[in-house]
Amino acid sequence: MKPKKTVYYSDPLNDDFAGTKISRKRVDGDFPFVRSGFLWRLFSSFLYYLVAVPVVWVYTRLVMGMKIKNRRVLRKLKKTGFFLYGNHTQLLDPLIPPMVTFPKRAYTVANPDAVSIRFLKNIVMMLGAIPLPTSFSGMQRFLSAVEARCAGKNGIAIYPEAHVWPYYTGIRPFRSASFRYPAKLGVPAIAMVTTYRRRRGLLRLFGRPAVTVTLSEPFYPDRTLGTREAQERLCRDVYDFMVKTSAGKENVEYIRYEWRPSA
Repeated sequence: MKPKKTVYYSDPLNDDFAGTKISRKRVDGDFPFVRSGFLWRLFSSFLYYLVAVPVVWVYTRLVMGMKIKNRRVLRKLKKTGFFLYGNHTQLLDPLIPPMVTFPKRAYTVANPDAVSIRFLKNIVMMLGAIPLPTSFSGMQRFLSAVEARCAGKNGIAIYPEAHVWPYYTGIRPFRSASFRYPAKLGVPAIAMVTTYRRRRGLLRLFGRPAVTVTLSEPFYPDRTLGTREAQERLCRDVYDFMVKTSAGKENVEYIRYEWRPSA
């Protein structure tokens, strides 16, 4: 497949090509990261399972052409929460975790932009967003929310690359900070790698490559190490699996990314 266009980058850690222009709202110590009211939980479950999941299933299968490889590994994790670490190559990446973890709920650690649109904030939260705090005052409540969702035996998705590079076929460097959660809580981390494949026959009319999501075997934190050392090892294990998987011949280039030094 011939690349549609070429995008130039200078900083693989901080460049963002999402193209969104959202006025970011403050997410601090007063933000309701977890709501426990009966009506909230009832409507959240209704919206997630009876509305969002069926719609997302149709979209990801028919429009994105998504296939999930090695999903059977999640059978081993029925009695525990776990963390999914994915490469960030789509604005709609948050649609992927619910398809991966079903029938378990998926929660996604999200950019604060996700809850910055006034009339969508509650819907996004009901569908599983856990926004990163914009101030130190919100950090403790954010961490408590992550721990609570994990304790509920849910899947929690994190995109450690942080910024969206649409259809990027490589793996960008990322920091180990987000791997502190499974290291501290003693739960597994799973790499969730998005790659792209050519569409065949009439499906080529969609114009864009189809999505393949490949899951790794669970990586468990080494309990003989301190939390810091354990999170570094988890980070290396996940990164190495991502790089190896993304290097497969099936991964086709739709948008070419080339490095160019900043002015």
